[in-house]
Amino acid sequence: MGFSPRTETLLDRAGVICDGRGARLTDLRRQVLGLILDASQPTGAYDLLDRLRATRDGAAPPTVYRALDFLLEQGLIHKLERLSAFVGCIAHDDHAHAAQFLICRGCGRVAEIEDHELAHALEHAAKRLGFTVGKATIEAEGQCASCAAAA
Repeated sequence: MGFSPRTETLLDRAGVICDGRGARLTDLRRQVLGLILDASQPTGAYDLLDRLRATRDGAAPPTVYRALDFLLEQGLIHKLERLSAFVGCIAHDDHAHAAQFLICRGCGRVAEIEDHELAHALEHAAKRLGFTVGKATIEAEGQCASCAAAA
């Protein structure tokens, strides 16, 4: 299965990140990550499974979910709970970075932002209630600039 040159570059970077952590980006994990990175929109587990079956006869849901669990654990993807789908994130060596997502209701595009002020505001608000935030992913729905211009 061939991926775009951009995706191949990101997959190579993901391999280096995993090696540095003592983790192994197996061929299957690499393929799942490549499918996510090459997708134009967030990708669900069963869509990944359907695409994997084109090249892997024995692909089954546990196969995909194990690969997704590994990729989530390594911080190479994010799960968008609202969409029950996954997006790639190879830009960071810190796999616990704060992430916020803007999801367009019109076209389904997702943009990841990393606003440290927003992350700190959440931490401070939680702290006022005696709560310590371990990990937070914020998802905001709305309309992207392209959809707004078309309307």
